[in-house]
Amino acid sequence: MPGGTGEVRPEGEVRVTGADGPDGLTLRTAGLTAGGLPELRVDGLPPYLGQGWARVLAAVAERLAASGDVPSELVIGPDVVICLTSGADGTLVPGPPPGRDLDEWRRDVVLRLFPEARV
Repeated sequence: MPGGTGEVRPEGEVRVTGADGPDGLTLRTAGLTAGGLPELRVDGLPPYLGQGWARVLAAVAERLAASGDVPSELVIGPDVVICLTSGADGTLVPGPPPGRDLDEWRRDVVLRLFPEARV
């Protein structure tokens, strides 16, 4: 994630794009498929988590692109576990470990990875 721009360049460029909808923000990557990997997608984000989760997706994309593999879960920071499940559209959907509340977990991930965020 050079310069925090949301771009990864092991074999190409991966961008994180977003759109606002009635149920919150949708963020997704574009570029992982060029390396044979599924894109990442999160839906229903509160707007205040948009920038933080763009950085989270960029970090997850960087890990996936570097390994070339899709694990069922990633540990991307101290006490930060991200489970990856397949979405209906073929994307990977990052989610919490079993037993964690989705909204609380999303906020917690941003604060643990980027403590300066103070969401």
